[in-house]
Amino acid sequence: MVTAVSRRKALWRSIKKHKLHLLMILPVLAQFIIFKYLPLYGILIAFKNYKLLEGINGSRWVGLENFRSLLISPDFGRVFGNTIVLALLNFVFGFPAPIILALMINELRGKTFKRITQTLSYLPHFISWVILAGIFMELLSPSRGPINAIIRAFGGETILFLGSPDWFRPTLVITNIWKGVGWGSIVYLAALGGINEELYDAARVDGCGRFNRIYHVTLPGILPVIIIMLILATGNLVSDNFDQVFNLQNDGVINNVGDVLGTYIYRRGIIQIEYHFSSATELFRNVISLILVLSTNKISKLVGEYGLW
Repeated sequence: MVTAVSRRKALWRSIKKHKLHLLMILPVLAQFIIFKYLPLYGILIAFKNYKLLEGINGSRWVGLENFRSLLISPDFGRVFGNTIVLALLNFVFGFPAPIILALMINELRGKTFKRITQTLSYLPHFISWVILAGIFMELLSPSRGPINAIIRAFGGETILFLGSPDWFRPTLVITNIWKGVGWGSIVYLAALGGINEELYDAARVDGCGRFNRIYHVTLPGILPVIIIMLILATGNLVSDNFDQVFNLQNDGVINNVGDVLGTYIYRRGIIQIEYHFSSATELFRNVISLILVLSTNKISKLVGEYGLW
């Protein structure tokens, strides 16, 4: 019979055995504690009429008043709808993109060319949206941008990519995919490396061509990873890439389609100094994200055998 004393001894033996590994993860744990868990105390602002000079503890409790103000705000319907539409577009077109890129890279046979392709696809991830916004503004400029120059050369009309409500969302989706597709493919490439080569050999013997091998061997082999990434991606259905939208948006011109929760929180919290209102808005968004992740994970477990836990 295993006693509490024997369990503690086994735990200490395990700690001593893996002490170097535990030391390696201490910086990561410290980063999470300092920047993720300790700031959770600030959630109290969402339930108070926060005054900067009075501090969190000194500010008056208002309960759910900030959330009520959010829901009855005349701008809430517009910014929430824009957030959902943009998130759905990014999900529909952005989620399959890393999978497709990983499958294409996996089919390359030249090792040198394969490594170069992977490296080039990762690079945009490390460039900030501040820099990329300036680059895209020049590329998409209606007067001096090469994209519009090519369109005019083929007889087309100049397109205001960042100044037209019809083109702003597609531009955001395409640029977001371009920036993140390479980095997102890393997980799938790692999963592809774990597929048994004998399965491909058996498929070749059975007469399967390249596309049939992808369909019958490759995709089933990475299906658990796809489902896990799908569950995590659902948490972003009420989020927006604030850095991208904020740096690319043209205020006053595309507000009807480009004003999202992130820019709304920034405007109310930073510019209008309504910290309590912006905190309530962000907490509202995070609660919905949590519900989406839990619901998707539950559905996934009901229809199959894969899930986060």
